[in-house]
Amino acid sequence: MFKKILIANRGEIARRIIRTCKKLNIRTVAVYSEADRESLFVREADEAYEIGKPPVSLSYLNIEKIIEVAKNANVDAIHPGYGLLSENPNFAKRCEEEGIVFIGPKHDVIAAMGSKLEARIKMKEAGVPIIEGVDVAIENVEEAVKIADQIGYPLMLKASSGGGGIGMQRINNSDELSKAFEGNKKRAQSYFGDGTMYIEKYIENPHHVEVQIIADVHGNVVPLFERECSIQRRNQKVIEEAPSPTISDATREKMLEAAVQAAKYIGYTNAGTFEFLVDDKENFYFLEMNTRLQVEHPVTEEITGIDLVEQQIRVAEGLPLEISRDSIKMKGHAIEARIYAEDPVTFYPSPGTITLLELPEGEGIRNDCAVESGSAVTPFYDPMIGKLICFGETREKACERLVEALKQYKLEGIKTNIPMLIKIASHEEFRKGNITTSFVDEYYLPEFQVK
Repeated sequence: MFKKILIANRGEIARRIIRTCKKLNIRTVAVYSEADRESLFVREADEAYEIGKPPVSLSYLNIEKIIEVAKNANVDAIHPGYGLLSENPNFAKRCEEEGIVFIGPKHDVIAAMGSKLEARIKMKEAGVPIIEGVDVAIENVEEAVKIADQIGYPLMLKASSGGGGIGMQRINNSDELSKAFEGNKKRAQSYFGDGTMYIEKYIENPHHVEVQIIADVHGNVVPLFERECSIQRRNQKVIEEAPSPTISDATREKMLEAAVQAAKYIGYTNAGTFEFLVDDKENFYFLEMNTRLQVEHPVTEEITGIDLVEQQIRVAEGLPLEISRDSIKMKGHAIEARIYAEDPVTFYPSPGTITLLELPEGEGIRNDCAVESGSAVTPFYDPMIGKLICFGETREKACERLVEALKQYKLEGIKTNIPMLIKIASHEEFRKGNITTSFVDEYYLPEFQVK
């Protein structure tokens, strides 16, 4: 049994991991930048060590510094949370080299699935449906145009190492492709150190549905149902829910089976998520895999009663799963809204000091929050400051609780996206479950823009 775990992350996910570790009587070690010195997660950890200046490159992405702290603190394992180093194969490999357990998959699996192009090839080999496209890197714009003419427009130009929509663009014709190719390639190279580009057919107004799995080192893979993640702005998720209101039971079973099949094919262990695009006929296609815990994992926990962080720790300890596909029952409905420190119209970050914070409380309400009254929201990190999760016996009840809880939220001193979230969650089409990845563009901007 692990006695001490270092959390290589910050904010609400660090607090979330600390909470489970306390339940399991595991001591925690936090690492923090100068900007996070007064943060809640630093105070809540059993030990905390400053590791550098505010920019992530000088602190939270400093692999050697984090490894140094882990060794000096004599930890058994490192939990990477999500974002930052969570899907960095070099970090996982360094942990393995130092004899420190990385709470996640092996570094070679992270590397394989971190390349969207390689992941696409592996899923094709595993028999998982993939979107029509190319399985090789496109070297130049001339080659891109030639391939695009064969596939047909519209299509998606994508960066193999991309994330958050960076390097990704819908292309409607050869002129747009000629103008976009080099710029997206350079952008991907700048952000990810990899300018590899490829092309896939564009799916009109899809649903974004993902399957959560947990897999142990003994060959057991258990799917924990699915999450609907179609409510997005600028390719970033805003509202997620479980189960999905947009697919049938038959499609759900097919997706769960595809995820299990894929996980076994690549030899996956620990928590992971297979993301799919689903068209209007409920055909689904592999989009990407996240080899870590997801931001939206709480909605899965709410409908299953399973602590995913606890399961991650058990798997990392080498223990077999005590849960099975047949033993897990789905109960009720859960919806998560991400609370961002940003302008609800422009989506620009809104740093500053939170002068007042009062979180909503009540039956079926869960807050996973990174801040408190007096907390400084700096421009150095992702502007998400918390998550509001609402559970109900039905989707209608969960929606009602979400809207009421959002209205009870008291947060002053900075701008937030709460007005946007209220408008979306109150919208007739959202309440009906008529949601696709174009929902925000279609129903919120510009007609439902906050005035």
